[in-house]
Formats: sequence, structure tokens, C-alpha cells
Amino acid sequence: MERSGNILVLAEMVENGKAASISIELLGLGRTLADCLGTGLSAVIMGDEASEAGGELARHGAEEVLCLHHPRLKAYHPELYQQAMLGMLRSSPPRVLLAGHTALGQDLLPRLAFSLSCGLVTDCVGARVEGGEVLFTRPVYGGNALATQRVTTAMAMATVRARVGEAPPPSEKAGEVRTLGVDLPDPVRLEVTGRETLEYRECPLEEAPVVVSGGRGMGGEEGFSQLRELASLLGGAVGASRPPVDAGWAPTTCQVGITGKVVAPDLYIAVAISGSTQHLSGMSEAGKIVAINKDPDAYIFKVSDYGVVGDWKQVLPSFTAALREMLKE
Repeated sequence: MERSGNILVLAEMVENGKAASISIELLGLGRTLADCLGTGLSAVIMGDEASEAGGELARHGAEEVLCLHHPRLKAYHPELYQQAMLGMLRSSPPRVLLAGHTALGQDLLPRLAFSLSCGLVTDCVGARVEGGEVLFTRPVYGGNALATQRVTTAMAMATVRARVGEAPPPSEKAGEVRTLGVDLPDPVRLEVTGRETLEYRECPLEEAPVVVSGGRGMGGEEGFSQLRELASLLGGAVGASRPPVDAGWAPTTCQVGITGKVVAPDLYIAVAISGSTQHLSGMSEAGKIVAINKDPDAYIFKVSDYGVVGDWKQVLPSFTAALREMLKE
């Protein structure tokens, strides 16, 4: 099987026109793979004006950045983004295409992999080169085990969780940025009839260095205001297991787990969370896990680095007050 091509990162933009942090992180992971394989590292980004984000990617290690420009690519449209990417991938196929395990990555890469009949590994928490092959690591069995997988097709695709790669520092020696026009189908088979922009009161959950999550044991919506206070002091975001979301105590954007978001913060504080498999699969890659639960047999303690057995209504206010005093000092 002939394997050629470079490592290509599918980058995303955030609302202010800058590159998403996970895209910069993927450049770090891509650089490691490219150096091991002796190949190059490129990035591609789509939009109606992606030059600022493209320049940012070039300063963070991409040797070449392709900005696929078209007014109809301003917002994500599955069919248009798929067609724009297929033209580029067919003319210059990379060896590996990396994308974030984001809403866009989870929707677009399966479409591309199916169209190009190539292998796709999703929800990766690691990638490395062994014997000239790229091996991908991903959680299986609800996060209770890790599997190492290899793609046997000439081109491999992978979605990678946030904070898996290390963002390279900006360099004065930037790569080349090229803006390319694309041909898009008209009419399209899928019509987007409306979009809703979710407003975050803190940083997006997937990008937060600290996540403070509450579970069923919070007992109601009012408990989450205390979680927000603690998260604010730590510069983090508030998460939730599924029961509080189902009960309406927390918005769906907060849900962590298989059916929610996958996070990998430096610190994860689980308050009144029992530790179901569904929830653990979404936060098991956190750097340090602290659990507060009044049930000493709660499974969350088995995966935690530090645990406090007690009622959160007594533990959390004291913990927050002590932290506030420490920050004053």
C-alpha cells in the first residue's frame, strides 16, 4: 500500500474570526507525527474570510495553510463543507487528516471518510508513530479501556479530543498562507432553515482548564449557582452529569459524558456525582479529578485523585471561602 502525503489539520474558526484553540493544539500533535514520519504539516480552514485565522495557524507551526474561501462557507453547512473539502483532498490527499472531536469534526469527517472510502478513527485521546505507522488511541467500553487502532487505507482520518495536543508557541517564521476559491453545488439538497447561537457565560466547556460539575445529588438548580461561583474563582466552566440536565437544572451545553461533551481539563471537580460510565467516559482524561460525595462507596472515588466524603452543602461553601481567601493573599 502506497502511503504518501503530509499531515493535514482541519482547522475551525471561533466567533471573533480567530482559530479555535483545539485547532492550534492539533498543530502540536500534527507536528509530532510529521517529524516522526519525515513529512510536512499543513492546515486547511474554510469560511468567507479566514485570512486572520489562517495567519494564526501559520505562525503556530503550519508550513502551509489553505484558506478555502466562499461566502456560502461563512457558517457550517454539511453539504457545502463536504464538497469544498472533497475537491482539495482528491487533488492533494494527505496521509493523515486530523480534526477536533467537535460538533463540526464529528459531523464532517464521517461524510468525508465515506465519500473517499478511507478509514476514520473518532474520539482519539492520543496518536503516535510506531514502525512508520500512525497508531491512534481511543476509549472503548464506555471509557473503561483504551484501544490502539491503525488505519489500513492510504489516507487516515481522525477526530481528536481537546487538550490532547500541546499548542505550539507562535513563531516569527510563519508558514505560507494561500487563499483558494472553491466551486460549490447549487442547489444543495440540504437547506438550513435557522441557526441558534449559544451564549456562554464562561469559556466553552471543552476549552476550560478547570471544570466544576454537579450531579443528581445537587438536588436542584440553586446548587449550580454555587458551582458557578467556584468555577469563576478558578477561571473554569460549569459542567453537569445527565440527570441535572434532564431535570432542567443545567443547560444541555453543560452536559459531560457519552451523550454530552468530552472534556479534558487540567482539573475536574465532581460534586455530588456518583460516577456512571456514561459520565466517566466524558471526563476520564482530566489531569486531576477531585470528587465530593456523601456516599463513601460512590464509584467516582475509584477514578478520583482526591476525594472528600461529605455533603456538598457543607463542603463546597467552606472550600470556596478558603479558596477566595487564598486568592486575596
